[in-house]
Amino acid sequence: DLGKPKQTCFTRRGAMPNAAVSPKVMTLLVVVRDGMVLLGEKKRGFGVGFWNGFGGKVEPGETIDAAAMRELREEAGICAVDMTKRGVLLFVYDDQTQAMETHVYHASSFRGDVRETDEMRPKWWNIKEGMPFQKMWPDDELWYPLFLANKTFTGTVHFTNTTTIVKHEIREAPASAMVYGV
Repeated sequence: DLGKPKQTCFTRRGAMPNAAVSPKVMTLLVVVRDGMVLLGEKKRGFGVGFWNGFGGKVEPGETIDAAAMRELREEAGICAVDMTKRGVLLFVYDDQTQAMETHVYHASSFRGDVRETDEMRPKWWNIKEGMPFQKMWPDDELWYPLFLANKTFTGTVHFTNTTTIVKHEIREAPASAMVYGV
């Protein structure tokens, strides 16, 4: 359930709008602590140049929760101690072969020292001074307010040309409403 630490993850999936193939299952883990958010500047691959939380695709045989923990360790060198799921977002692109079903996690405590890796350059951002939304994915402005307010949410965002939003629906949702797709 959202908002509760978990060892395993169960996702109910429904029909995905406007897609003939199953979505790629992804994770995104954002560390928030003492009024600061840890983001990483993507150095290579999909989303290069954007500041983002830490995450990536779920590997075969891996749980979604385990993938979120692995990606944080690989991209920032730390291990979340109190990871909780906050949301599920479906990203549909007109120029990609698969949509991305992204499971969004929160953590405020971790072990290890934050470090730069070959994929991400981590940096702490002061929430009160403003998030670097102009250097982030355009959908982040839509769901980060719910995330930072400790709300759980679900949504779908449709893009054209990878980064231009053409349609979206993001809403607060209780854990019981975490049905894939909106």
